[in-house]
Amino acid sequence: MLARLAHVVARHRWKVIGAWIALTLFGAFAAGQVSKRWYQSFSIPGKSAYEANQRTLKTFGTGVRPPNVVVFHTAGDATRSSAIRAAMLRVARSNPAARTSSYFSTHDLMYVSQDRHTTFMEVYPPGPSTFSTTSGASEMRAEAAAALPAGIQVQVTGHDPLEEASSHGGGSSSVLLEAVIGGLGAIVILLFVFGTLPAILMPVAVAAAAILNTFTLVWALTYITSVSIIVQYLIALVGLGVAIDYALLMIFRFRDELREGEDVETALVETMTHAGRSVIVSGSTVAVGLLSMVILPLPFIRSIGIGGMLIPAVSVLAAITLMPALLAVLGERINSGRVLPKRFVDRGHPEDGAWGRWARFVLRRPWAVAGVGTAIVAVLVVLGLRLNPNEAQLKSFPGTGTAITGRKLLADAGISPGVMKPFVTLVEHGGDARAVATTERHVAGIVGAATPPGSAWHHGQDTLVEAFPAIDGAAPGIQGIIDRVNDRLQGTDATLGGVPAVDRDFVHAVYGNFVYLLAFVLVLTLILLTRAFRSIVLPVKAVLLNLASLGAAFGIIVFIFQEGHGSSIWNISATEAITAWIPLMIFAFLFGLSMDYEVFMLTRMREAYDETHSTNRAIELGLARTGKLVTSAALILMFAFLVLSSSPGFEIKVFAIGLAAGIIFDATVIRALLVPALMRLLGDANWWLPHWTRRALFIRSERRPEVEPALER
Repeated sequence: MLARLAHVVARHRWKVIGAWIALTLFGAFAAGQVSKRWYQSFSIPGKSAYEANQRTLKTFGTGVRPPNVVVFHTAGDATRSSAIRAAMLRVARSNPAARTSSYFSTHDLMYVSQDRHTTFMEVYPPGPSTFSTTSGASEMRAEAAAALPAGIQVQVTGHDPLEEASSHGGGSSSVLLEAVIGGLGAIVILLFVFGTLPAILMPVAVAAAAILNTFTLVWALTYITSVSIIVQYLIALVGLGVAIDYALLMIFRFRDELREGEDVETALVETMTHAGRSVIVSGSTVAVGLLSMVILPLPFIRSIGIGGMLIPAVSVLAAITLMPALLAVLGERINSGRVLPKRFVDRGHPEDGAWGRWARFVLRRPWAVAGVGTAIVAVLVVLGLRLNPNEAQLKSFPGTGTAITGRKLLADAGISPGVMKPFVTLVEHGGDARAVATTERHVAGIVGAATPPGSAWHHGQDTLVEAFPAIDGAAPGIQGIIDRVNDRLQGTDATLGGVPAVDRDFVHAVYGNFVYLLAFVLVLTLILLTRAFRSIVLPVKAVLLNLASLGAAFGIIVFIFQEGHGSSIWNISATEAITAWIPLMIFAFLFGLSMDYEVFMLTRMREAYDETHSTNRAIELGLARTGKLVTSAALILMFAFLVLSSSPGFEIKVFAIGLAAGIIFDATVIRALLVPALMRLLGDANWWLPHWTRRALFIRSERRPEVEPALER
């Protein structure tokens, strides 16, 4: 089938190229249109805290976003300061749709430090929380400070102001700009990989076509279902990575066939038959990794899975249609236009080069190589087991400005960081809100609870109760406090809400169902790879090594960011946790991308084994012919993720560095050490496939040709 497609594309190459150019130009238009249609909210339907916050938003117009905390510090008694009271009134008047609370509205000392020199005001912004909303902290501080006398200090802190401080006040950087920068980095790396201008530019052209045409499909998808704004990062970065990966694979194979003396059309057919098949298998594994997210009961994550699945699909289509059309046009000219000195351009057999020598070393010393690789992986996996998927505590947010100063004022005054992420309980159906506040006040871990007056807190039969936990809303003990409050509210008309409870709902929704997601990915991947490699051992080994690679990637981010060994390079202190969505997204990205490399290597090894019937020769040829491809592709992806790490916001930096480190670790330790060493140790068992598996997966039995046994090397 792929051979026939190669002939068709070769005959109609200019029509194929013209169609892709037209579609890509439309894709550029679609990318601009879809930017107005992204879904920018998180939703956790069915979870009590999330549903309580949504009902609060509907009734009161607030309740989803965490409050800004306006902190006042004076040398005197803050509770007797008319200037502070007037400043709070100014803030309230300038934010008429916000819900506010303070000592002056409740006369509750939970809003005041023990020495009474520091007090604060909670300001709950109206409306839903989106990726584009801003805290307004600077404007709020200016309003509060407008008529304050000297000697009274005011700052505005809270979750959103601190998040803005960590990104230096910036928002999201341009995704397409990052893709362009990543593409320029790819060109530099490809310069040293190929050394000829056509071979350098073709992968970038294919990646641009794949990315922009994916935006077209996602634009159409937004008219069917909501699609998270996070999908744009997937399209730009995963699209850049996999499209270039597949283009590299096709070019490497095409040049190999030309080097063996084949004419252009025969070389193209061989490339499509072998490399094209690898591309389809690889794209399927990437799609499975992303599609697995539909298992999670979170609409925005499901949309990421559905939208993300389109990326490898379009990249595969570009690789098996646009790429062969370009190769058919260029033919032998793919090796012309040299831009490096001749000695740097690879024109020999790869098994005679550095990767061939390394392959033979591994074959001679498999136990030593496997031991080194296993030791490195084991250390990192053990670190990865310490992963704490949770929101970072607010004390860990880096940055400068009013939010950081306000956070320090609260800490110096001995005020709980819980005031920046308070509990808000919704009391419905005319329930006794004062009794609920009294109940919460006596829960261990709660420093105070109140029912502030005013219509912003009371509406019809519904009332809101505000309570402050004694610790940060992301601290390790917060779950116990939430559980104790929920236990005490059983049988009442009150439901606990607030940001800390919703954050815990999110963690439970993701990681409580993660085992199903993992099972889905592993089963489908095993089926795909068993059919592709005609072996049950190779897919099992591939899946186990992929899991080890993921565990090592988690270990890297735990070591650097959670425990703080080297995080100061990015001006981040130890976070003590990794934001809950980061491990999930690293899994979705890395599982498919690292499996790409496994497929590239094992497909070539399987092909060599079918030709030579020698496991050792298959390992040598497969590693020699794909080693440069895999490391080049990994370097390109690593650079793209390093570009992403320059984006504002410390969470994006953690995510990007985790991906960059994970990709390069997988391409070196896993693929260059463990894969060939373990295959050498397994020997002929690598190719074992039970008869029942052949029948179950509709794999045709092969007739082994009568050939002389190959010499084991």
